Amino acid sequence: MRAKTGIAILCFYALSCVLSSGTALHAENAASLQQPAEIASQDSANELFVTVGQSVLVDTTQPIVRVAVGMGDIAEATATTPTEVMVNGKAPGVTSLIVWEAQGGRQFFKVMVRPSSYVENDAMAGIERELRMELPGQHLKLSSEGGLIFLRGTVKDLNSSQRAFQIASTAGKVINLLYVDVPPPQPQILLKVRFASVDLTQLRQLGINIFSVGAANTIGTVTTGQFPAPTVSSPTTGSAVATIANALNLSLFRQDLGLGATIQALENDGVIQVLSQPNLLAANGKQASFLAGGEYPYPVVQGVTGGGLGAVTIQFQEFGVRLNFIPTITPRNTIRLQVAPEVSSLDFTNGVQISGFTVPALDVRKMNTEVEMAQGQSLAIGGLLDNRETQNLQKVPFIGDIPILGKLFQSISKTTTKTELIVIVTPEIVAPMPAGVPLPKLNYPEKFIPPNSKIPMTNPGPDVTGAKPLQPSPANIPIEKLMESMKPEKPLIIQTESGYGGVGSTTTSGGPPQQ
Repeated sequence: MRAKTGIAILCFYALSCVLSSGTALHAENAASLQQPAEIASQDSANELFVTVGQSVLVDTTQPIVRVAVGMGDIAEATATTPTEVMVNGKAPGVTSLIVWEAQGGRQFFKVMVRPSSYVENDAMAGIERELRMELPGQHLKLSSEGGLIFLRGTVKDLNSSQRAFQIASTAGKVINLLYVDVPPPQPQILLKVRFASVDLTQLRQLGINIFSVGAANTIGTVTTGQFPAPTVSSPTTGSAVATIANALNLSLFRQDLGLGATIQALENDGVIQVLSQPNLLAANGKQASFLAGGEYPYPVVQGVTGGGLGAVTIQFQEFGVRLNFIPTITPRNTIRLQVAPEVSSLDFTNGVQISGFTVPALDVRKMNTEVEMAQGQSLAIGGLLDNRETQNLQKVPFIGDIPILGKLFQSISKTTTKTELIVIVTPEIVAPMPAGVPLPKLNYPEKFIPPNSKIPMTNPGPDVTGAKPLQPSPANIPIEKLMESMKPEKPLIIQTESGYGGVGSTTTSGGPPQQ
């Protein structure tokens, strides 16, 4: 008796939800007892609500032959007596219940199993405990409505927001309504780059050309061919004539013997030193680009079809000292650098001639690497030590191999080149100069032109322009607003003209021209 009373108390709330349909059901079933058998055997449909973990009793006026549930994972049905069925809710969802009666009638029920508020509240409480453990001191709150979980509160940074979202997502679909404390300004990183290059060139040349205009009744020249020799013409009348196009740096001639010589004996030393010190400032994670140099024109032939002539346009190529880099501060408080320094200069020696135009070559020294170091530390990211020696020996066969005397019939050219290059980078975290501090000025060798006016070039103050001061920064803002402010800006687009007869080119900050 006590067990049945307990079941009745447990099911009282669920039965109260079904009373409206259940009363109609009992009335309908009672009426079916007074109706003919053919009418009583008609099908009927009803709605049945049950909560997960609870049970509902369904009474019939006719004995039950069989019961069936569409999805056993959602609900289960058991005939406790010949005229009573107990339905248990197992999981949230919708299924169907069919009851077959002894006289051939069937009862159809739409069983809707709702989630248990106790289980749901217990799950929410468990998640809130995890949030308090993982994110101490940050006020977070969860609420559930319509199958959605609403996450509210204030966190100190984006990492805390991401962790809170992941923890709350274990209970279902989460709507992130968090506020985030406004972060401090991004640090500024100054990159100092040092290009140091020394080129040493040594040149030694020695050669002798011998010519005769009648010595021993012989007219001619003896040369190794490395240096130009005089030209001796055979005269039709009189004596022979020697024409010296290049006297080199020594020339001898015995008129009484009709014998002469031109000698090449040169020694040349050359030194080229290059030192560039570009400095560039960028925010954390942002790209910066720097170029100190110029652009040189070069012709480009366009529109050539078949055997026709194309139009020649002029385009420009940049050269000089270039620096591109992206600094990123790591969690280890180090600075990771993606850096690409470059030094280029015009080289007319190796240039080419195109349709009467002289197009110079470029002497380029560049590198592209990624390094990591602490603030103020320095790294040599590139170095070159190149020693080259070129020697060219030419001699007259057989005679040039005679000891001592053979030196007169040999030409030697020896070139030695030494190149030393080093590139050093040093990152530093810097802050802006305080307001009111005098700005750094250049040290002009000569006195600069004085200004035309004694009034300094400054913007008018708020008392003149009426500009309102900026509002103080809020303590926290919605997370979507903070994420929007942290999106990278679009790169700068600089429109330049290619020059005479040329086409425009678009250049983006930190990248090559895009034609």
